[in-house]
Amino acid sequence: MRILLTGARGQLGTDIAARLPERDEVVSVDLPEFDLTDRDTALGVVTQFQPDVILHCAAFTAVDLCEEQAETAWRANALATRFIADGARRLGAHLVYISTDYVFDGTKAGPYLEWDRPNPQSVYGRSKLGGELEVDPAWSIVRTSWVCGEHGHNMVKTLLRLGEGSGPLSFVDDQIGHPTFTSDLADMVIKLGRERVPGTFHCTNQGAVSWYQFARTVFELAGFDAERISPIPTAQLNPPRPAVRPSNSVLDNFAWRHHGFAESRHYIEPLTELLAALQT
Repeated sequence: MRILLTGARGQLGTDIAARLPERDEVVSVDLPEFDLTDRDTALGVVTQFQPDVILHCAAFTAVDLCEEQAETAWRANALATRFIADGARRLGAHLVYISTDYVFDGTKAGPYLEWDRPNPQSVYGRSKLGGELEVDPAWSIVRTSWVCGEHGHNMVKTLLRLGEGSGPLSFVDDQIGHPTFTSDLADMVIKLGRERVPGTFHCTNQGAVSWYQFARTVFELAGFDAERISPIPTAQLNPPRPAVRPSNSVLDNFAWRHHGFAESRHYIEPLTELLAALQT
């Protein structure tokens, strides 16, 4: 199978690349060599390689920076997806687009289903929803949340750095979600692409926690003093974050389960594996 992987140096893209078997013919692209916001570049990559499947992980994911650089966010998350989608249609390739919990406003009382109405409250969320709108019904959309992995910047790495200190720490206790690990998410993305499964899927690890609870869990598993961490409401963050975060980011993997796919692991398992890798 010929697979085009965008965002190949990113947190998720790196793990996807590592999991693709050698029998696949893979072309991996990323900045600065390939600027997919340029139409000729994006179409050129797709039409020259002629992939069977495109795993489109490239995105501008710096949530707060998106508020300051809205045009860059829209170009990277929506416009580039339009160009990649154009190329996919010309070839009959199957596109898998990676999206986010930020397409929701976070006000729902329970977990979000794939069919719940999006209502993004940030530039990042709106631009990623813009990308979703470029995806044909026969292709795949993967919404995920709270992504962590061995590569790139993420909350687990931040917590390990903070754990080496000694002062008190505060994390919000009124934002909840499913921590999701690239080791597991990569396999889910590859499966949807390889089997050309159409539709929108919520793909996360299991176990809903607040950032406060997650931070304490990481500290406990890593051997740090979790009593240093105290809960605060989002309203007390100082300074406040530029981008609005959904208070409820819990994504129900309903469509994934009912397509007959095995449920993903509880987040504690891949978290333990990640800590072992990062602390060696």
